[in-house]
Amino acid sequence: MALPVGIQLRWWGIGLAVFALIMWALGNVIFPFVAGAAIAYFLDPVADRLERMGCTRVVATLIITFVAIIAFIAGSLILIPTFISQLSELIANAPAYSQKVQAILQERLPSLMEPDSAVRATLNDLGEALRARSGQLANSVITSAFSVIEILIFIVVVPVVAFYLLLDWDRMIAVIDGWIPRDHAETVRQLAREVDQTLAGFVRGQLTVSAILGAYYAIALMLAGLQFGLVVGLIAGVISFIPYVGAIFGGALALGLALFQFWGTPWWIGVVAIIFVIGQMVEGNFLTPKLVGGSVGLHPVWLMFALSVFGSLFGFVGMLVAVPLAATLGVFSRFGVGRYLDGRLYQGLDATDQD
Repeated sequence: MALPVGIQLRWWGIGLAVFALIMWALGNVIFPFVAGAAIAYFLDPVADRLERMGCTRVVATLIITFVAIIAFIAGSLILIPTFISQLSELIANAPAYSQKVQAILQERLPSLMEPDSAVRATLNDLGEALRARSGQLANSVITSAFSVIEILIFIVVVPVVAFYLLLDWDRMIAVIDGWIPRDHAETVRQLAREVDQTLAGFVRGQLTVSAILGAYYAIALMLAGLQFGLVVGLIAGVISFIPYVGAIFGGALALGLALFQFWGTPWWIGVVAIIFVIGQMVEGNFLTPKLVGGSVGLHPVWLMFALSVFGSLFGFVGMLVAVPLAATLGVFSRFGVGRYLDGRLYQGLDATDQD
């Protein structure tokens, strides 16, 4: 005999409250474990495909780990030092850019740069702030999230957690499936499949799109000769995880830098703009439809809302789990709406009695 609905809701509510309390209490302590679990989830389809090709789970996990180590070493030796160097230089040169903006506005629009104008006062304050804090800002951008010890723990713990979870992923899912209340097993499994489909369609697909766009923007901007092209391209690619935001923010940043660097040769500014136009065309017409699809059920506004809410409540860990939780809540919301539309509250007593 099934438990009454009120008691079931009470227990599920207690479980969600305990989960939220643990997230809030542990904070960044569980970040390496959450990151490792996310990596294992993303790589599980690769391991399953290798298994279908004849590899055992252990061999498949070892192959994935070896490729990941090689990619990490290559990135550490080639990409990361260049990125940090360009990012630090970009932040250090920010005061000079502020002064150049004032000079351009003084030349082109002198009325905006009168001594008592709000524009001039704002730019002066911004330049002084950047000049005073540029060195501190460069260091904080690189090291504010973690101390040196935390970075070392992250580098060691995340790969180990990801390795063991990837190795035991199917077994772990089977164990969790055995914990599902028998009265609701099929419903929970169906919801889990929908959540997995949403995450697979959006998160995995959007990460692939972001990686492709980041590589394209970085290489294209560097070939165009834009200073800090690597930083701008990678930032635009990462932010592309939120649809349209990456192209808008990255394009504005790239065009702003191009205006300073190519002021005497306007056609190079046009080249930078064309790079982002091509990127948007390829993303909108090929990458997103093929890799993400249009039926994943995660609207960009809902995604940004989830990132803001979970980030403010649980910090960086909250931002990491925001998308999976948003996808889960979206699936549950659609399930609840479907039950409501099929129920007596919506259809009324007459419709229910006729059935």
